[in-house]
Amino acid sequence: MPTNQEQRKGVILACMAFFMWGLAPIYFKLLQHISAFEILMHRVVWSVLFIVIIVAVLKQWHKIQHVIKQPKLILMLTLTATLLGFNWGLFIWAVNNNHMLDASLGYYINPLLNVLLGMLFLGEKLRKWQGFAVALALGGVVIQLISFGSFPVVAFSLASSFAIYGLLRKKLPIESLPGLLLEALILLPFAAIYWWFMLPTASSDLIVNDWHTNLLLISAGVITTLPLLCFTGAAKRLQYTTLGFFQYIGPSLMFVLAVVFYGEVFSAERVVTFACIWSALAIFSWDSYRQAQKRKKAALLARAESV
Repeated sequence: MPTNQEQRKGVILACMAFFMWGLAPIYFKLLQHISAFEILMHRVVWSVLFIVIIVAVLKQWHKIQHVIKQPKLILMLTLTATLLGFNWGLFIWAVNNNHMLDASLGYYINPLLNVLLGMLFLGEKLRKWQGFAVALALGGVVIQLISFGSFPVVAFSLASSFAIYGLLRKKLPIESLPGLLLEALILLPFAAIYWWFMLPTASSDLIVNDWHTNLLLISAGVITTLPLLCFTGAAKRLQYTTLGFFQYIGPSLMFVLAVVFYGEVFSAERVVTFACIWSALAIFSWDSYRQAQKRKKAALLARAESV
Protein backbone atom coordinates (compact mmCIF):
# COMPACT_ATOMS: atom_id res chain seq x y z
CA MET A 1 0.00 0.00 0.00
CA PRO A 2 1.55 3.34 -1.03
CA THR A 3 2.41 5.72 1.83
CA ASN A 4 0.88 9.19 2.07
CA GLN A 5 4.13 10.69 0.80
CA GLU A 6 4.11 8.36 -2.20
CA GLN A 7 0.46 9.23 -2.87
CA ARG A 8 1.31 12.94 -2.84
CA LYS A 9 4.06 12.28 -5.37
CA GLY A 10 1.53 10.36 -7.45
CA VAL A 11 -0.88 13.31 -7.42
CA ILE A 12 1.84 15.73 -8.58
CA LEU A 13 3.00 13.38 -11.32
CA ALA A 14 -0.59 12.80 -12.51
CA CYS A 15 -1.28 16.55 -12.75
CA MET A 16 1.94 17.13 -14.69
CA ALA A 17 1.21 14.27 -17.10
CA PHE A 18 -2.31 15.36 -17.99
CA PHE A 19 -1.49 19.06 -18.32
CA MET A 20 1.23 18.16 -20.80
CA TRP A 21 -1.07 15.82 -22.72
CA GLY A 22 -3.85 18.40 -22.77
CA LEU A 23 -1.59 21.00 -24.36
CA ALA A 24 0.17 18.55 -26.72
CA PRO A 25 -2.20 19.32 -29.65
CA ILE A 26 -0.64 22.79 -29.91
CA TYR A 27 2.69 21.12 -30.65
CA PHE A 28 1.27 18.67 -33.21
CA LYS A 29 -0.67 21.42 -34.98
CA LEU A 30 2.69 23.10 -35.66
CA LEU A 31 3.59 19.92 -37.60
CA GLN A 32 0.29 19.68 -39.46
CA HIS A 33 2.07 19.75 -42.83
CA ILE A 34 3.81 16.45 -41.99
CA SER A 35 2.04 13.06 -42.14
CA ALA A 36 1.03 11.31 -38.93
CA PHE A 37 3.20 8.25 -39.70
CA GLU A 38 6.26 10.42 -40.24
CA ILE A 39 5.69 12.28 -36.96
CA LEU A 40 5.14 8.95 -35.19
CA MET A 41 8.44 7.69 -36.56
CA HIS A 42 10.20 10.75 -35.14
CA ARG A 43 8.41 10.27 -31.80
CA VAL A 44 9.88 6.78 -31.50
CA VAL A 45 13.41 7.58 -32.70
CA TRP A 46 13.96 10.69 -30.58
CA SER A 47 12.21 9.18 -27.56
CA VAL A 48 14.80 6.38 -27.55
CA LEU A 49 17.66 8.89 -27.66
CA PHE A 50 16.14 11.08 -24.94
CA ILE A 51 15.42 8.17 -22.60
CA VAL A 52 18.86 6.63 -23.14
CA ILE A 53 20.40 9.92 -21.99
CA ILE A 54 18.19 9.95 -18.87
CA VAL A 55 18.97 6.31 -18.06
CA ALA A 56 22.70 6.98 -18.49
CA VAL A 57 22.59 10.02 -16.21
CA LEU A 58 20.59 8.15 -13.54
CA LYS A 59 22.71 4.99 -13.97
CA GLN A 60 19.74 2.63 -14.29
CA TRP A 61 21.18 0.20 -16.83
CA HIS A 62 21.13 -2.62 -14.26
CA LYS A 63 17.34 -2.34 -14.04
CA ILE A 64 17.05 -2.78 -17.80
CA GLN A 65 19.40 -5.79 -17.74
CA HIS A 66 17.19 -7.34 -15.06
CA VAL A 67 14.12 -7.06 -17.30
CA ILE A 68 15.89 -8.30 -20.45
CA LYS A 69 16.71 -11.57 -18.68
CA GLN A 70 12.97 -12.31 -18.29
CA PRO A 71 11.33 -13.30 -21.62
CA LYS A 72 7.81 -13.09 -20.17
CA LEU A 73 8.32 -9.45 -19.25
CA ILE A 74 9.71 -8.68 -22.72
CA LEU A 75 6.65 -10.34 -24.25
CA MET A 76 4.33 -8.19 -22.13
CA LEU A 77 6.33 -5.07 -22.99
CA THR A 78 5.93 -5.93 -26.66
CA LEU A 79 2.17 -5.85 -26.12
CA THR A 80 2.28 -2.54 -24.22
CA ALA A 81 4.61 -1.07 -26.87
CA THR A 82 2.13 -2.02 -29.58
CA LEU A 83 -0.73 -0.37 -27.70
CA LEU A 84 1.42 2.69 -27.09
CA GLY A 85 2.48 3.03 -30.73
CA PHE A 86 -1.11 2.68 -31.90
CA ASN A 87 -2.28 5.30 -29.40
CA TRP A 88 0.50 7.74 -30.36
CA GLY A 89 -0.20 7.42 -34.08
CA LEU A 90 -3.97 7.71 -33.79
CA PHE A 91 -3.73 10.76 -31.55
CA ILE A 92 -1.44 12.56 -34.03
CA TRP A 93 -3.78 11.70 -36.89
CA ALA A 94 -6.83 12.90 -34.95
CA VAL A 95 -5.27 16.25 -34.00
CA ASN A 96 -3.92 17.01 -37.47
CA ASN A 97 -7.08 15.94 -39.30
CA ASN A 98 -9.48 18.10 -37.26
CA HIS A 99 -10.70 15.32 -34.98
CA MET A 100 -9.44 16.90 -31.77
CA LEU A 101 -12.96 16.78 -30.30
CA ASP A 102 -12.97 13.02 -30.87
CA ALA A 103 -9.61 12.80 -29.11
CA SER A 104 -11.03 14.87 -26.27
CA LEU A 105 -14.06 12.57 -26.01
CA GLY A 106 -11.77 9.54 -25.96
CA TYR A 107 -9.83 10.83 -23.00
CA TYR A 108 -13.05 11.78 -21.21
CA ILE A 109 -14.20 8.17 -21.62
CA ASN A 110 -10.82 6.88 -20.45
CA PRO A 111 -11.34 7.46 -16.67
CA LEU A 112 -14.60 5.53 -16.76
CA LEU A 113 -12.89 2.66 -18.55
CA ASN A 114 -10.21 2.80 -15.85
CA VAL A 115 -12.90 2.33 -13.21
CA LEU A 116 -14.30 -0.66 -15.08
CA LEU A 117 -10.89 -2.25 -15.66
CA GLY A 118 -9.88 -1.59 -12.05
CA MET A 119 -12.94 -3.51 -10.93
CA LEU A 120 -12.47 -6.40 -13.36
CA PHE A 121 -8.72 -6.95 -13.08
CA LEU A 122 -7.38 -5.22 -9.95
CA GLY A 123 -10.06 -6.14 -7.45
CA GLU A 124 -11.10 -2.52 -6.93
CA LYS A 125 -14.74 -2.31 -5.90
CA LEU A 126 -17.22 -0.47 -8.09
CA ARG A 127 -19.56 1.57 -5.89
CA LYS A 128 -23.20 2.13 -6.77
CA TRP A 129 -22.76 5.66 -8.13
CA GLN A 130 -19.62 4.66 -10.02
CA GLY A 131 -21.62 1.92 -11.71
CA PHE A 132 -24.33 4.42 -12.59
CA ALA A 133 -21.71 6.79 -14.06
CA VAL A 134 -20.26 4.06 -16.29
CA ALA A 135 -23.77 3.07 -17.43
CA LEU A 136 -24.64 6.71 -18.22
CA ALA A 137 -21.48 7.10 -20.33
CA LEU A 138 -22.28 3.92 -22.25
CA GLY A 139 -25.85 5.19 -22.66
CA GLY A 140 -24.55 8.34 -24.36
CA VAL A 141 -22.66 6.26 -26.89
CA VAL A 142 -25.70 4.04 -27.52
CA ILE A 143 -27.89 7.13 -28.08
CA GLN A 144 -25.39 8.46 -30.62
CA LEU A 145 -25.30 5.08 -32.35
CA ILE A 146 -29.10 4.78 -32.58
CA SER A 147 -30.07 8.42 -33.19
CA PHE A 148 -27.26 9.49 -35.49
CA GLY A 149 -26.12 6.16 -36.92
CA SER A 150 -22.49 6.78 -35.96
CA PHE A 151 -20.09 5.32 -33.45
CA PRO A 152 -17.19 7.35 -31.97
CA VAL A 153 -14.54 5.01 -33.37
CA VAL A 154 -11.60 7.36 -32.89
CA ALA A 155 -12.65 8.24 -29.34
CA PHE A 156 -13.15 4.64 -28.25
CA SER A 157 -9.95 3.46 -29.94
CA LEU A 158 -7.92 6.09 -28.08
CA ALA A 159 -9.68 5.43 -24.78
CA SER A 160 -9.48 1.64 -24.86
CA SER A 161 -5.87 1.43 -26.07
CA PHE A 162 -4.62 3.81 -23.39
CA ALA A 163 -6.75 2.29 -20.61
CA ILE A 164 -5.44 -1.20 -21.36
CA TYR A 165 -1.89 0.15 -21.64
CA GLY A 166 -2.15 1.78 -18.22
CA LEU A 167 -3.62 -1.37 -16.69
CA LEU A 168 -0.86 -3.60 -18.03
CA ARG A 169 1.91 -1.21 -16.99
CA LYS A 170 0.44 -1.00 -13.49
CA LYS A 171 0.56 -4.78 -13.14
CA LEU A 172 4.06 -5.21 -14.59
CA PRO A 173 6.90 -5.24 -11.98
CA ILE A 174 8.92 -2.76 -14.04
CA GLU A 175 9.78 0.81 -13.12
CA SER A 176 8.53 3.54 -15.42
CA LEU A 177 11.82 4.67 -16.99
CA PRO A 178 13.35 1.25 -17.85
CA GLY A 179 9.97 0.04 -19.07
CA LEU A 180 9.45 3.05 -21.31
CA LEU A 181 12.93 2.71 -22.82
CA LEU A 182 12.34 -0.96 -23.61
CA GLU A 183 8.95 -0.15 -25.17
CA ALA A 184 10.54 2.53 -27.34
CA LEU A 185 13.36 0.14 -28.32
CA ILE A 186 10.79 -2.46 -29.35
CA LEU A 187 9.16 0.12 -31.64
CA LEU A 188 12.49 1.46 -32.94
CA PRO A 189 13.12 -1.17 -35.69
CA PHE A 190 9.70 -0.47 -37.19
CA ALA A 191 10.35 3.27 -37.11
CA ALA A 192 13.79 2.79 -38.68
CA ILE A 193 12.37 0.60 -41.46
CA TYR A 194 9.68 3.18 -42.18
CA TRP A 195 12.25 6.01 -42.27
CA TRP A 196 14.50 4.02 -44.61
CA PHE A 197 11.84 2.84 -47.05
CA MET A 198 9.24 5.62 -46.96
CA LEU A 199 8.76 7.72 -50.07
CA PRO A 200 10.71 11.00 -49.99
CA THR A 201 8.65 13.85 -48.59
CA ALA A 202 9.29 17.54 -48.21
CA SER A 203 10.41 16.96 -44.61
CA SER A 204 12.01 13.48 -44.70
CA ASP A 205 15.57 14.80 -45.19
CA LEU A 206 16.68 16.57 -42.01
CA ILE A 207 19.68 18.05 -43.81
CA VAL A 208 17.54 20.18 -46.13
CA ASN A 209 14.83 21.05 -43.58
CA ASP A 210 14.71 24.48 -42.00
CA TRP A 211 16.02 24.54 -38.43
CA HIS A 212 12.68 25.09 -36.70
CA THR A 213 11.06 22.08 -38.44
CA ASN A 214 13.98 19.89 -37.33
CA LEU A 215 13.76 21.32 -33.82
CA LEU A 216 10.06 20.47 -33.65
CA LEU A 217 10.64 16.94 -34.97
CA ILE A 218 13.50 16.22 -32.57
CA SER A 219 11.45 17.69 -29.70
CA ALA A 220 8.96 14.86 -30.27
CA GLY A 221 11.17 12.78 -27.97
CA VAL A 222 10.71 15.20 -25.08
CA ILE A 223 7.01 15.82 -25.79
CA THR A 224 6.44 12.06 -25.82
CA THR A 225 8.61 10.96 -22.93
CA LEU A 226 8.01 13.45 -20.13
CA PRO A 227 4.22 12.97 -19.74
CA LEU A 228 4.55 9.20 -20.08
CA LEU A 229 7.19 9.06 -17.37
CA CYS A 230 4.93 11.13 -15.13
CA PHE A 231 1.92 8.93 -15.93
CA THR A 232 3.61 5.59 -15.29
CA GLY A 233 5.12 7.02 -12.09
CA ALA A 234 1.66 8.14 -10.97
CA ALA A 235 0.11 4.77 -11.88
CA LYS A 236 2.53 3.01 -9.53
CA ARG A 237 1.58 5.27 -6.60
CA LEU A 238 -2.19 5.76 -6.96
CA GLN A 239 -5.22 3.52 -7.15
CA TYR A 240 -6.30 3.13 -10.76
CA THR A 241 -9.70 4.62 -10.00
CA THR A 242 -8.03 7.63 -8.33
CA LEU A 243 -5.72 8.08 -11.30
CA GLY A 244 -8.78 8.30 -13.52
CA PHE A 245 -9.93 11.45 -11.72
CA PHE A 246 -6.92 13.45 -12.94
CA GLN A 247 -7.56 12.48 -16.53
CA TYR A 248 -10.26 15.16 -16.77
CA ILE A 249 -7.49 17.75 -17.11
CA GLY A 250 -6.20 16.60 -20.50
CA PRO A 251 -9.49 16.29 -22.42
CA SER A 252 -10.80 19.55 -20.95
CA LEU A 253 -7.80 21.42 -22.34
CA MET A 254 -8.19 19.61 -25.67
CA PHE A 255 -11.88 20.50 -25.83
CA VAL A 256 -11.19 24.21 -25.30
CA LEU A 257 -8.41 24.18 -27.88
CA ALA A 258 -10.59 22.38 -30.45
CA VAL A 259 -13.67 24.60 -30.14
CA VAL A 260 -12.19 27.99 -29.23
CA PHE A 261 -8.85 28.06 -31.05
CA TYR A 262 -9.07 25.55 -33.90
CA GLY A 263 -12.70 25.98 -34.96
CA GLU A 264 -13.92 22.38 -34.81
CA VAL A 265 -17.71 22.04 -35.02
CA PHE A 266 -19.51 20.93 -31.86
CA SER A 267 -22.26 19.03 -33.72
CA ALA A 268 -25.56 17.72 -32.34
CA GLU A 269 -24.35 14.12 -32.04
CA ARG A 270 -21.30 15.29 -30.14
CA VAL A 271 -23.46 17.42 -27.82
CA VAL A 272 -25.50 14.35 -26.81
CA THR A 273 -22.49 12.13 -26.22
CA PHE A 274 -20.46 14.79 -24.43
CA ALA A 275 -23.45 15.68 -22.22
CA CYS A 276 -23.76 12.07 -21.07
CA ILE A 277 -20.00 11.74 -20.51
CA TRP A 278 -19.80 15.02 -18.60
CA SER A 279 -22.78 14.03 -16.44
CA ALA A 280 -21.17 10.65 -15.76
CA LEU A 281 -17.90 12.32 -14.77
CA ALA A 282 -19.73 14.78 -12.52
CA ILE A 283 -21.44 11.88 -10.71
CA PHE A 284 -18.15 10.02 -10.45
CA SER A 285 -16.40 13.10 -9.02
CA TRP A 286 -19.16 13.73 -6.50
CA ASP A 287 -19.08 10.10 -5.37
CA SER A 288 -15.28 10.15 -5.06
CA TYR A 289 -15.42 13.34 -2.98
CA ARG A 290 -18.18 11.91 -0.76
CA GLN A 291 -16.16 8.74 -0.12
CA ALA A 292 -13.02 10.73 0.61
CA GLN A 293 -14.91 12.79 3.20
CA LYS A 294 -16.23 9.62 4.85
CA ARG A 295 -12.73 8.16 5.06
CA LYS A 296 -11.41 11.41 6.51
CA LYS A 297 -14.10 11.47 9.21
CA ALA A 298 -13.51 7.81 10.03
CA ALA A 299 -9.76 8.42 10.38
CA LEU A 300 -10.33 11.41 12.67
CA LEU A 301 -12.76 9.41 14.78
CA ALA A 302 -10.33 6.49 15.07
CA ARG A 303 -7.55 8.86 16.08
CA ALA A 304 -9.75 10.50 18.73
CA GLU A 305 -10.71 7.13 20.19
CA SER A 306 -7.08 6.02 20.40
CA VAL A 307 -6.05 9.09 22.42
